[in-house]
Amino acid sequence: MRLKSAIWVAAYLRRCQGEGVFGAVRRRGAEEAGAVFVKVALLDGHAMLYAPAPQSAYDDSRPVERVFAPVSKEPVAEQAVEERLAKEVRFDPDAWIVETEDRSGRHFLDLTK
Repeated sequence: MRLKSAIWVAAYLRRCQGEGVFGAVRRRGAEEAGAVFVKVALLDGHAMLYAPAPQSAYDDSRPVERVFAPVSKEPVAEQAVEERLAKEVRFDPDAWIVETEDRSGRHFLDLTK
């Protein structure tokens, strides 16, 4: 069983805070199993967006971990990230949006291989 989204988000934000990175919940989703999207603002008008990885990316030996995939390989304009997030929320109203700010783009997420 996967950790509840609310607990995972709280732990993630604590991890960011411990590394000196500001982070906040922009949109609360479903407590139990809402999808979590993480925006990393680079503070120069660009950002990275990390979305939940597809189920096929999960390792059978570790099925309970949350794994993410970058939406793009390079940072994009923040407006493009905001448009994508609006689309995701229209599709899934239970989704969470977490935003962090870090000039070097640190995200502290487990990414797909």
